[in-house]
Amino acid sequence: MIIEICGGLVFGSMALLADGLHMASHAVALSINAFAYVYARRQAQNQRYSFGTGKVNTLGGYTGAILLAVFAAMMTVESVTRFLYPTDIAFNQAIFVAILGLLVNGASVFILDTDHHHDHDHDHNLKSAYLHVLADALTSLLAIFALLIGKYLGAIWMDPLMGIVGAVLVMRWSIGLLRTTSAVLLDEQTFPVRCEKIRKAIESNDDHRVVDLHVWSIGGGACAGIVSVVSINPQPPNHYKILIEKIIKLEHLSIEVNPFEKPNNTASAN
Repeated sequence: MIIEICGGLVFGSMALLADGLHMASHAVALSINAFAYVYARRQAQNQRYSFGTGKVNTLGGYTGAILLAVFAAMMTVESVTRFLYPTDIAFNQAIFVAILGLLVNGASVFILDTDHHHDHDHDHNLKSAYLHVLADALTSLLAIFALLIGKYLGAIWMDPLMGIVGAVLVMRWSIGLLRTTSAVLLDEQTFPVRCEKIRKAIESNDDHRVVDLHVWSIGGGACAGIVSVVSINPQPPNHYKILIEKIIKLEHLSIEVNPFEKPNNTASAN
């Protein structure tokens, strides 16, 4: 990170400087991710958190996504400035530093290759860290490409252009991660297909009606649920719990069962 920032300033490469600054923003973001893991683990048994500390990791991922978006905006502004006011570039030195950055970032991507070890959809904190180093590797690759084109074809404008391309890709990743993490943080209804299966399973008996149903993520791949049932022939809550567990595993499940009460149609005499 330090070598690329210094190299970008000394050698005049916007692509190299953007890659170094990219790493700097990610160093802060990954520090947030690490803090989130430590805090979530230490506070796992704290009774203040009604549904555990799973959302701490999601919050870490959300914060990292915001930093990605801020950095993408900074990259865009600086790249446009370089378009308007080009600077001389020491291509050989800049290419060497960019290759070094690619090797380091490639190793980081390999270490955090969550496709084989973790579920991206559940661990948003780890997904944020993975996307950070993947974005770093991509910007390193773009920097090398831009510098090679500039050196051999004289297209110096490719250097700031790659800064803009990298910013657009980073912004797309940021928006995607913001959507998934904010859905968890705002308790968005999840698994609509499974929710419908739960409703059908309970209402397969005409005596039962589901009047309220909520299933949402509480972070770390765990979900909670609230189900309210009205029935002519009410069953114990465990009866409905067994039906639900055949469809989805919920760490926290609240079941409310109410007897059906016929409306009073007796008209009052005047």
